[in-house]
Formats: sequence, structure tokens, C-alpha cells
Amino acid sequence: MNPSYSYKIYSSIDELPTNWDDLATSTIFLSKKYLEVLEKSSPENMICHFIGIFKNDLLAGIAVSQFLDLNKLESFGERDKCIKTALRNFAFKNFCSNVLLIGNNMLTGQNSFAFSDEIDKKEAIKTLKKASLSLKKLFESKGKKIHITSFKDFDEEEIKHFDISEFKNNYQFSTQPNMVFTINEHWKSEQDYINSLSKKYRDQYKRARKKADVIEKRKMHLADIIEYEETIYDLYIHVAKNAPFNTFFLPKNHFRIFKEIFHEKFLFYGYFIGEQLIGFNTLIKNGDVMDTYFLGYDESIQREKMLYLNMLYDMIAYSINKGFKEIIFARTALEIKSSVGAKPLKMYGFIAHSNRIINSQMPKIFSYLEPETIWQERNPFK
Repeated sequence: MNPSYSYKIYSSIDELPTNWDDLATSTIFLSKKYLEVLEKSSPENMICHFIGIFKNDLLAGIAVSQFLDLNKLESFGERDKCIKTALRNFAFKNFCSNVLLIGNNMLTGQNSFAFSDEIDKKEAIKTLKKASLSLKKLFESKGKKIHITSFKDFDEEEIKHFDISEFKNNYQFSTQPNMVFTINEHWKSEQDYINSLSKKYRDQYKRARKKADVIEKRKMHLADIIEYEETIYDLYIHVAKNAPFNTFFLPKNHFRIFKEIFHEKFLFYGYFIGEQLIGFNTLIKNGDVMDTYFLGYDESIQREKMLYLNMLYDMIAYSINKGFKEIIFARTALEIKSSVGAKPLKMYGFIAHSNRIINSQMPKIFSYLEPETIWQERNPFK
């Protein structure tokens, strides 16, 4: 007898099956704890749903979906004030503003779904596609017509499971790579990492460290995060608004909620000159992988003190000392991440527009909405 596949859509973590976390072993970002962070402090323009996939009525797959209303954003990114940006923003507001994503727009990497070993992956993805159509109907019943549906972020191996008829009219895209730093198993300390760098990049390390000698790095606990919440938010928003493109902004309480729920698995480091907080970064322990998360800084000090580069070195040092195997540095700032030793991992996704005519033009439209980043890969090692 052929197994029967079905799905259920949940709008709250209270509704999730009790054995949900048994399937959330590949990534912390599908666990109930993380979904609770989303439920309590997701961006204002985001609505999350959680999907259970059942094989013969037994839970065999879990997934997360996010609806993004881009009309609620004040800014799509303020860096490029030109006609092209104005046109892009107009196009987004009118034709692309309601986006349904199977996956997580706040992270880089395969945090969309997890399946049990017993499941047929193609059947599971077909079922997930059906769930996405149900979600479209659900939003339409509330007066929100979905313009774009997207499934993201998958590597070359995972994208093969989407080779099914349900995706034949979807445009397969590849955006900026995920920058992944692999920790050499022989490194036991930061000094081992420094020793492995070529002279040019050892000099870069020394120069960056010298520039930042007046800056004190502090591990911040929940009480500190609450005390500095306004400043933290100002520093975050400054960086976020200068990104080339935004689809959301975190709410002010996001880091506090994350710390309350995850305790020591969520690390928050503040960078101070005297008692003034001038920057911060965040890390999430995800099994033997360290995921970098959001950061913020004062731009004038960042440049002068090479603060961003120092943050990258600090993340590497901590991860080596604590025995992690790799660091997910995510997208953006590709060249500087490459200069400390991160390598690009190509990521793929699928996108479809609900209007057939627009959808047929998706290859052209996509390259316009997501311009290719030109950057030079570096190799800092001997």
C-alpha cells in the first residue's frame, strides 16, 4: 500500500504536536524554542506559520513559513538614492509586496524544513507545495493576495529534490552565497589561526587589533541587554537601513526575547569605549555550528577602528576555543568575510509570481530586483 502524505498548518506553537522537536535535530531554527522567539518578537510586517507533514498520520516533516507585507516597510534600503531604486521600490509595492516564503528570511541556509529518514523527500516537498497553496488561500481570505511565493535556501544537493512537476513553472534562482568558515581540526586556539595566515593577512590582523585597542568587548547578559535596549536598537537600525535591500526590521525587544528563551545558546557581545556602547554582535550555538546573527555599530567609529573586522576575528577566536566545526557568516560583506577565511557556498531557491504573465518574465525581473554583487574572493591562508 502506498503511504499517504498530508499536512497541517499551525499558527501558534501551542498547537504544535508534542513530538515536533524530535524532528528539529538538524537545526535549532526549527525547534519550538526558536519558533517561540518568532512568535513573540518577529518583525512587524511578518506573519509566521508552522507546517507539519504527516506520513500515514505520523509526523514525518516540519517546516516554517513567513508572510511578508513589504508595504509596511518605510525603507527597502536607503543606500542607493537613484531612479533605479525608486522604480524598484514602486515595482515592489505594486507587484511584489505580499510575499509568502517557505523558509526563514531572517537567516541564511537550509532552515526551511526537516524530514525524518522514513520520508520520501520528493513526496514531502510535493506536500509542502500543497501547504503553500493552502496558505495562499488563507491569506487571500483575509484580503491579502499573495504576489510571490518562494522556497529558499538550498545547496546543490538539496535543490535536486525540487525536480518535480510542481515546480516546473517556478524560476530557480541563486542569490549571494552563504559565507561559511570551516574551522581546521588542528586549531586549538586563536594563535593557531593567526599562524596559518599568510603575511599579508597576518599584518591585516595586527593592524585591526591595534586600531581597536581602546575598545572593550563585554559579554552582555539579559539585564545588560535590557538596560542598553534603546542604544542597541539605534545601532542595529543604522546598519540595517544602510543595507542595499531590506524586507523586514527587527522589533526593539527581539534580542531581549532571544536571550530570555535561549540563555547561553544566544551570545550577545557589546563593544564599548568607556561606558558608551558603540557596537554589538550576536551568535547562536546551533549544534557544532556557530551561526552569526544580527549586529550593529556606530559607522564613524566602525571605520576608524576597523570594528567590523575585529568582530569577525572575535567570532572566529571564540568558535575555535569552544570547539565548533564551522561558522555561518551568512550573506553580505562577502569580500571582508572572504579575507578572514570564509568560503562562498552557492545557495538556490525557487520563486513564482501569481500573475502568469509576470511569472513568465521572472528571469528578467529577478535580476533587476536582486542585482548581482561583484566581489573578489580572497584566500588569507598560506
